Amino acid sequence: MASVVRQRKQNNGKRDPKKLAGRKLSAIGRNEEIPSNPNPADIGIVYPSGDTAFKALLSARFCAAMWNSISDCDETFNYWEPSHYLLFGKGFQTWEYSPEYALRSYTYLLIHVVPAWLYHQLLQPNRFLIFYFSRCLLGLLCAFCEVYFYKSICREFGIQVGRLALAFLVFSAGMFISSTAFLPSTFSMYMCLVSLGAWYQRKYELAIFTTALSSFLSWPFAALIGVPIAVDMLFRRREIIKFFNWSLISVAVILLPMVKLDSSYFGHLVVAPFNIVYYNVFTSHGPDLYGTEPFHFYFINLFLNFNLLFVAAILTPLMLIIVAWLVPSKPRNPACLPYWLSLMPLYLWGTVFFTQPHKEERFMFPVYPLICLCGAITVDSIQKLWFRFCIRDVERGTHYLTHTAPIMVVAVLVCSLLSVSRILALYIGYHAPLDLFMELNHLTTERHLPTEQTVNICIGKEWYRFPSSFFLPDNRWQLQFLKSEFRGQLPQPYSSLPNATSIIPPYMNNENREETSRYFDIERCHFLVDLDLGVTTDFEPNYAQQTDQWTIIKSIPFLDAARSHRFFRAFYIPGVSSKFCTYAPYNLLQSTRFKWGKKEVPLPTR
Repeated sequence: MASVVRQRKQNNGKRDPKKLAGRKLSAIGRNEEIPSNPNPADIGIVYPSGDTAFKALLSARFCAAMWNSISDCDETFNYWEPSHYLLFGKGFQTWEYSPEYALRSYTYLLIHVVPAWLYHQLLQPNRFLIFYFSRCLLGLLCAFCEVYFYKSICREFGIQVGRLALAFLVFSAGMFISSTAFLPSTFSMYMCLVSLGAWYQRKYELAIFTTALSSFLSWPFAALIGVPIAVDMLFRRREIIKFFNWSLISVAVILLPMVKLDSSYFGHLVVAPFNIVYYNVFTSHGPDLYGTEPFHFYFINLFLNFNLLFVAAILTPLMLIIVAWLVPSKPRNPACLPYWLSLMPLYLWGTVFFTQPHKEERFMFPVYPLICLCGAITVDSIQKLWFRFCIRDVERGTHYLTHTAPIMVVAVLVCSLLSVSRILALYIGYHAPLDLFMELNHLTTERHLPTEQTVNICIGKEWYRFPSSFFLPDNRWQLQFLKSEFRGQLPQPYSSLPNATSIIPPYMNNENREETSRYFDIERCHFLVDLDLGVTTDFEPNYAQQTDQWTIIKSIPFLDAARSHRFFRAFYIPGVSSKFCTYAPYNLLQSTRFKWGKKEVPLPTR
């Protein structure tokens, strides 16, 4: 419930001028171009308190934790799988975790694993409950960071921009997707929220430290977001000594312990941030081995995740110039940062990453909150322009918000409805793998499986949708890869030796070359997961039609994107999308070669 700011402090019927002046500076007087009456209480501005904002954000993030799919196999095999190994001694290892290359940091994993380990030790839950517990913790951390960012926006850009940005943060599909992902780019997004929030509040020490935390612990390229902060400190404020002192403190507090911890896991001196920068920037091929995308890739992806809000964010610099030129206003408070500097992180990030051949959705996660902020500034600018040119016969000194509130309401409603539509489309279309693998936990109770025998669950072309070993009931279950049309390098299980993290595994390379040692004999598979798209090849047959070898025990609809309408597969419209979208069965099959007993009641097929 929003708190209404009507704090008219009265002392014998008179306002306290000192308190009133303080409200003007902190609420709107810093940056709003208002002819008079700058106190929000005088015009009845309704805006959420910090507590209310936190409750709204936390609700949205917990929804993301429970309903969001894993859209990137990098999240599964580079983060969930090594974490599963640290917890249970079993999991998949990618070449990035080979001591020969050591691109990833175990320190980053441990800050996620330790809470999960405590939860496991205290309650002994199912493993997939640990998965969702970890996601909820990520959502909690994200909500805390977003509230801090929201308060900082209100201070730097004004309450109107702050409440708009908050609404966009709560409902945007982009924040839904990124907020609970177990990825370094998501952690960098958290730190971006804090570092920019601290910068907007002129807490430079915290801004430097959290930028360093993001760069060292999660993703070194996130240092790009800190460039405008460095420009402000070094060239505008001339606080050179403070900048270098806190940079050195950050190195001592973050990087040195991280190097020591990672080196103990890998068995030799490792500086993971340096290794990942060297591989991506200074090798001849860089990350392009894993695919390249056209220039417009991010335009499409960001429009899907933020719809009209992304368009508004692109137009923000132009809108600010038009408002400054056409709308008469008092000079902006000199205590505020100039717009070109405070909003630079978004456009600097976009300039660098839009021009890279290798593009992935997660690369834009760190600046997702800035898209919400810039979109809010554009909506606010439209309100000012509308008031200036379309509202007539108003009293002198009338605040622009009193006549332009419908524009704000329409903007929030349209963007929110489109975002919710996108979220529903993603859940309905792509959530089947998580639901299907969760079904494995029922098999041990509903079917009489051997208590000591290893259970092989195989996967072919759907390997990249495997949600992680947290969805396998216990260590008896082993995921096995079948040969498919994919010709890149698949991960392989960690060694069973105690020092597995420091052993250089055989048959690994850093060039994404196929390693045939990964493939398993289908004759030894007990269960198989496959998507039936009705298209077959030599290495990707239709297993569901091989009824003499496989029995379907669970089937969940999964979007067949190639046979569905582009718009209706991207945005869900009740009663309409189902007419334009085609769904294929995502199947869990049991081999007929193994005659395991089962109860009289069969497993449901839907």
